[in-house]
Amino acid sequence: MEWKRFLSIPVFSVFLLMGFVYFITVFIFIEDWVGLRSSAGTLNAMIFTFMASLCLFSFFVCVLTEPGYVPSPYVPDVEGAAVPLHQEPHNNSSQLRQCEKCCTHKPPRAHHCRICRRCVLRMDHHCLWINNCVGYWNYKAFVILVLYATIASIYSSVMIISCAFQKNWNFSGRVPMKIFFVVSGAMMLGLSITFGTLLGFHIYLISCNMTTIENYEGIRAAWLARKSGHSYRHPFNLSVYKNITSVLGPNILKWLCPTALSHLKDGMSYPTAHDS
Repeated sequence: MEWKRFLSIPVFSVFLLMGFVYFITVFIFIEDWVGLRSSAGTLNAMIFTFMASLCLFSFFVCVLTEPGYVPSPYVPDVEGAAVPLHQEPHNNSSQLRQCEKCCTHKPPRAHHCRICRRCVLRMDHHCLWINNCVGYWNYKAFVILVLYATIASIYSSVMIISCAFQKNWNFSGRVPMKIFFVVSGAMMLGLSITFGTLLGFHIYLISCNMTTIENYEGIRAAWLARKSGHSYRHPFNLSVYKNITSVLGPNILKWLCPTALSHLKDGMSYPTAHDS
């Protein structure tokens, strides 16, 4: 069933983009800059091939890994459902939550995906480019994919700029080549900025232990709290270190491995600032 996610135009477009960027970077710009048979060319080609392989592997993990769905027999903990008096009213960590579309209870941080038509654990968003929801079990792989894509895009941009600067453009008859350099450079710089911005946003979310949905909900909750003269704090925001390890894991050596998920539990409950 998971392999059917590859039968999608956006997913196919990602493969085409990866192949195009790899081809022009290695076989055009690195070859034209220092030559693939030179030691510098071989080294740069090996480095970029390694980066492209990491991107491809992380992409496969994102597409094939289930985000985590709420099981049908899920029953919330009624004893822990009472909200303490001193707890913020916008904290849904211990309130009974029910999905109107699934007509069943859902655990904290779970949301209903209209595309998947199921409630997803710790749902971040539904990503068109991986034809899958980004949730509890594949969020780490998604962040690592964006990280590798950012590094690879910046590396490709540097290769294009380096190749362009060493060329002698003071002659005519090379207009198509100039256009190709400009278009390729603009495309890679655009990808670098796009992936870099997305990476920065998710680093911020991880440091606060929030999802994209919770971030927008938190903005509204903070506005309502200020309007009523109260203060709002995201209930799952423990500390920067605990927030990071809850997503990437306690072992720093496994942070960049998208399949290192042994630290994850069932995704049904999460520690809160009130618990600690």
